[in-house]
Amino acid sequence: MAYFDEMSFEEILNPNGHKCECGMTHFTGLKYLKVGEGAISYVVDALKFLGKEKPFLVADANTWKAAGEQVAQLLKDAGIPFSSYVFPAARGHIEPDEAAVGSIAMAFDPTCDIFLAVGSGVINDCCRVMAHATGKGHMVVGTAPSMDGYASNSSSMVVDNVKTSLYARCPQAIIADISIMKEAPMRMLWAGFGDMLAKYNALCEWRISNIATGEHYCENVARLMRACIKKISANAGGLVKRAPEAVQAVVEGLILSGVAMDFAKISRPASGLEHYFSHMWEMEALRNNEHADLHGICVGVGLCLTLPLYDALRRHGVSKEEADKAYAAFSQEEWEKEMEEVFGPTAVNVIEGEKVWQKNGEEKHLSRLNNLINRWDEVMKAIDEELPAGTAIQDSMLAVGMPTKPEELGLDQGAVHRAYLGSREIRDKYLLSSMLWDLGLLKHEDFLM
Repeated sequence: MAYFDEMSFEEILNPNGHKCECGMTHFTGLKYLKVGEGAISYVVDALKFLGKEKPFLVADANTWKAAGEQVAQLLKDAGIPFSSYVFPAARGHIEPDEAAVGSIAMAFDPTCDIFLAVGSGVINDCCRVMAHATGKGHMVVGTAPSMDGYASNSSSMVVDNVKTSLYARCPQAIIADISIMKEAPMRMLWAGFGDMLAKYNALCEWRISNIATGEHYCENVARLMRACIKKISANAGGLVKRAPEAVQAVVEGLILSGVAMDFAKISRPASGLEHYFSHMWEMEALRNNEHADLHGICVGVGLCLTLPLYDALRRHGVSKEEADKAYAAFSQEEWEKEMEEVFGPTAVNVIEGEKVWQKNGEEKHLSRLNNLINRWDEVMKAIDEELPAGTAIQDSMLAVGMPTKPEELGLDQGAVHRAYLGSREIRDKYLLSSMLWDLGLLKHEDFLM
């Protein structure tokens, strides 16, 4: 069997898909990809390849200056009609929420046949939602190596003030011009680096979830992610110098992360507990009418909080008796009160979600716990194989100048505590915090943040 980490981009994007030993046939909706210096010149070629005739260009004030003007000129020079919407600068920070999607919807020209997103996270996510809702095409011209959602099949959105993954489909084409992306603000380069380092823990948790819950796991997809991390780590020193090869390594890794999520049909290959620290901080900032730092930077700090938990787990060990005692003391009423303290007004959504997911239910808990206890050697094997030793990840972040501590982001201990407790609650996804809850250790003094 051919392995994804040994394939070229063209081979990975095989429209016939890849029949895999994991039992799935992996497909991606990404049909066209150009990465490199000067790649923006391929915008017209991409539209012709996809058979699209009239794009709807979406940007914000910053991404319009970075690449939107060039894209518009390329379309004009080629005689391609288009409509556009640029979020006004006066609007300030844009959240990927109902208001942002509504703004695009109100400006949308229905005679257009493809959304052409010029930007990174928010612009791409909103256009993906719109493309899915209208049945139109979707392509993106990236402006910053800041997140791994370019090729993802899901959008990270805020719905009713809760951070949610809306699954749709990935873009049909991605243009990543390194000469543009390397000029993004350094914090955006940090964000992309932090988002990629998160894959160490994401893969570890994916294997643990497979053991605890039986969630489908694909080693071939995991191999692809490991190869991306290795390449990015090898080029990390050039990131602060904006070296094209270093930026390109991050960009390719971020795009392939999205492809991996599309292959797996879930976000599991790319995100774990570290992402949920970020999600929780973003949600809390929204409630306080504030703005969280860039997602990937928050993810990096979340990763630095996550990794010591594994060291504590090695020292503490596990015991079914301890887990049973903790579960016997569980109170649904107290849990709901805690959710109100952690989530504030949005707690009602979390409590309603639990009625559907039943994560706290006795039957599911006992099944997960027995799997963990009976296969603990496999859990430890996953931890040992996937995570770098010691402070290697934190050291690599410090080497490029990234924040590694919550206080550097203006977050106090209360914000860390609430994010930690709330991480397992906002989605039905098995995280390290979920495992600690099952083992009766989430609030143990050796683990509590």
